[in-house]
Amino acid sequence: MNPKPPVITCFGEILWDVLPTSKQPGGAPMNVAADLRNFGLNAQLISRVGSDELGRELLDFLAQKGLPTDLVQIDLSHQTGVAQANVSDANEVTYQLVQPVAWDHISLETNLLDTVRQSDLFVYGSLAARSPQTHETLLALLEVANRKIFDVNLRAPHYSRETVEELLHRANIVKLNEHELAELSGWYGNDPDLRQGMEQLRNRYQLETLCVTLGEQGAALLDAGGFVQQTGFSVEVEDTIGSGDAFLAAFLYKTLAGESAQKTLEFACATGAYVATQRGATPFFSAETIHRQILRSAVQ
Repeated sequence: MNPKPPVITCFGEILWDVLPTSKQPGGAPMNVAADLRNFGLNAQLISRVGSDELGRELLDFLAQKGLPTDLVQIDLSHQTGVAQANVSDANEVTYQLVQPVAWDHISLETNLLDTVRQSDLFVYGSLAARSPQTHETLLALLEVANRKIFDVNLRAPHYSRETVEELLHRANIVKLNEHELAELSGWYGNDPDLRQGMEQLRNRYQLETLCVTLGEQGAALLDAGGFVQQTGFSVEVEDTIGSGDAFLAAFLYKTLAGESAQKTLEFACATGAYVATQRGATPFFSAETIHRQILRSAVQ
């Protein structure tokens, strides 16, 4: 009898990234869920869209990606989320997020509690906690979640130290970037090097695993087995939208497969690099696509 495949539920924002010449579906939780589906995993998204054309287009997009839409609520009072993306620096995309929008009002429904209880992994971020209603819903779901993955996503002015610390205390696995690590370390009066900063954060919040992305320099991981670092992959960047989300999806894919920390980090870095070569946050790819990228880099 085959074991039941793992279920991963992602929670939070779904929106349109409005670029200078087009718009792209986005939102970190949605990106992670779509990328997990690329790897053949059973991923789903809890979010909320408006009863408008942009919302209908996002639901159609989820269906194209193979993501179920039954956990995406329809809001009759608030518009679908929009983020104005500034891509003048291809390596550091910035966003201006409209507020309030539909995903600020994700309501706690009984089916959500049941869904999260039955999920192997629950992925959430800090941005969705910017509004009281979605924040309260998130805390309720964290109470029943099994293994909790916190994707720190500090978008000023949409977070507070109090909320981020609250979400860190509930996490098993945390992923953040080097700038976010530096900010969090600064809260505690520290100015450590990478490894010391990671050790301090992991110990403070008793985390199972802490992963820090380093942009083109790769990533680092700290867990019970120790500290591991992976150099980046040299690629021609189209844009970096969604690269960090693809990294997280690949990291979870290999973690669920029981891969070693070093191999997991290598695969995740290669996935983030591949997505940076593509336009938009959620290009189609497979595990084979990423393995080919690793092989190409090895022979260069």
